[in-house]
Amino acid sequence: MKKLGILPILFICCLVNAQIKPDSWKISSNKIDPSNYYGITVANGMIGIVSSPEPFKVKDVVLAGAYDQYGRGRVSNFLRSFNLLNMQLDIDGKRIGAADITNMQQELDMHHASFTTSFSYTDKATVSYTYYSLRQLPFTVLMDITITAKKDINIGGASVMEAPDALKDVQNYYNEIDRPHVVISLLTSSAKSPTGKLLMCASNTFLFSEPHGQEPRVIHEMWDNNMHLMKFSRKIKAGETYRFSIAGSSITSAHHDDPLNEAERMTIFAKLEGRERLINFHNKAWDELWKSDIVIEGDDQSQQDIHSMLYHLYSFSREGTANSPSPMGLSGLGYNGHVFWDAELWMYPSYLVLHPEMAKGMVEYRYLRLDAARKNAFNHGYKGAMFPWESAATGVEETPVWALSGPFEHHITACVGLAAWNYYCVSQDKDWLKERGWPILKDVADFWASRVERNGPGQFDIKNVVAADEWAENVDNNAWTNAAAKATLQNAIAAAKLLGLKADPDWANVASNIPILKFPDGVTKEHATYHGEGIKQADANLLSYPLKEITDPVAIRKDLEYYSTRVPNEGTPAMTQAIFTLLYARLGDGAKAFHFFQDAYIPNLNPPLRVIAETKGGTNPYFATGAGGIVQSVLMGFGGLEITAQGIVQVKSSLPPHWKKLTITGVGPEKKIFTVK
Repeated sequence: MKKLGILPILFICCLVNAQIKPDSWKISSNKIDPSNYYGITVANGMIGIVSSPEPFKVKDVVLAGAYDQYGRGRVSNFLRSFNLLNMQLDIDGKRIGAADITNMQQELDMHHASFTTSFSYTDKATVSYTYYSLRQLPFTVLMDITITAKKDINIGGASVMEAPDALKDVQNYYNEIDRPHVVISLLTSSAKSPTGKLLMCASNTFLFSEPHGQEPRVIHEMWDNNMHLMKFSRKIKAGETYRFSIAGSSITSAHHDDPLNEAERMTIFAKLEGRERLINFHNKAWDELWKSDIVIEGDDQSQQDIHSMLYHLYSFSREGTANSPSPMGLSGLGYNGHVFWDAELWMYPSYLVLHPEMAKGMVEYRYLRLDAARKNAFNHGYKGAMFPWESAATGVEETPVWALSGPFEHHITACVGLAAWNYYCVSQDKDWLKERGWPILKDVADFWASRVERNGPGQFDIKNVVAADEWAENVDNNAWTNAAAKATLQNAIAAAKLLGLKADPDWANVASNIPILKFPDGVTKEHATYHGEGIKQADANLLSYPLKEITDPVAIRKDLEYYSTRVPNEGTPAMTQAIFTLLYARLGDGAKAFHFFQDAYIPNLNPPLRVIAETKGGTNPYFATGAGGIVQSVLMGFGGLEITAQGIVQVKSSLPPHWKKLTITGVGPEKKIFTVK
């Protein structure tokens, strides 16, 4: 037998390693099990498409900002849109189904936000389709289908428009616009939301690769009120590759006064732009987003996972809107699509550091609902503004009545104030501070001044709250609530000084008398009756970050060592360990920080494409809150970034021992670069 030389052996080893090494920009799987499948989302900050294991199907289409009252808890819920990308493909008269295909693979391209499914169909063809939620067109999506014939075949393609069960009064339309240079077939549907408050509309069209005049003939079929389709047929010769696309738009009366016509106008716009221009502009938009990036050298899997988290955060928000992301972003109907502290405390800092223009829209969301927060404070006997624990379209309290977090989880109001102040800190925009930030900060400060109970010097208590650790209900002097209230009062005073305004002198008095409780050994006490119970979420450790209430490294470590042993192995959300990661990295313990970094999300991953669930072993992805916390742990922990009144600075931090270098690009308005080696 001829011996292999050293170079061929090395070459083979390199090939094996290349296959094993995770791709920093692509997540793929050839193990698609419908019984153990958790969809991944392609979104553009307005419309989200959730993948399915079934060929030519998508699980959900979700629109940001579209709510109606139905289902869980007698409160507003996200609405599913028409499923405008479901389609059917027949080959030689037989409908392709899951049982007929082999070699199925799915791949998410995070760099350009596309999702591809490919497979073989018997011995007749290989098929792939890729869909995009077009970044440059907020309400428009595209699916690109490619069929390569292994022998002469006849194909039949159909675009199916189907209404979700919750919608009512469905109306279906089909129109053809015939011009000398183009024929446009429009498959359109409209329906009312469950209470009739909103009109939801969707429209799509085929984009054929043939020159005008040679396109296949399109036929419309009406099946029932909830489904209709348009279809075409074509012959493909052996060895030939045929491509066609479906472009569609979905919009509601929450977004536009004339959603039915606008859905068709946007679809026509996409048709006349054409496939190449649509994909080209989409790719350029994502190239711009990724100028703000996190680059990890020395850990390929962590790099891929951080890119996935950033990709989802970027996908769930967009510049130029006044929306704020839900804990599950646009990945489905989780948490009814409501906005919690998850937005301000866990996701917002990553946006603020990497894309301040997106963060601005999140604060604008709260500013536009300031009047509702004022009414909420009035209803509860307080002054200023009291933001709801769960917020949706109008800014009224949307927490289901049976949940105590609605009336008592008041720390959300401090979180909104902190976000407003931090936007000024990063942007240094005094005009914005005067017009938008100050009204929020003033009303938040007035709320806390009225919320405290004045029981003597050093004892302005905040009683009867649900803590950030939500297992602690109706407790007094919660560490996070008290310290966050104190910080927002101090920030309001600082804002008044910057603007040449007179702060209420009572704010400083209140801030200096809010107690932060301690155990006899100096460990921060989570609340007045806390005695070492298990905790659901980070609470006392948040006083070290994002607050600067505790700055002594000895005290920070003491709190870390105490509370990190009180988090159960199951049933707790990912962001708790993210705070441990961040603080240990700043304390110079990169190894322990990396332990908690992995513990924050590795046990939460679900197949086949590493989507993050809320808890270890959980099945409710995608948990954007957790992604936000973990990205923060890299930016502010390993990366040492710090938001100060003078802007973003870098403090001392430590990397995991095996990370060679961390580079953070496109930071802040100046798009700075920070590195740690």
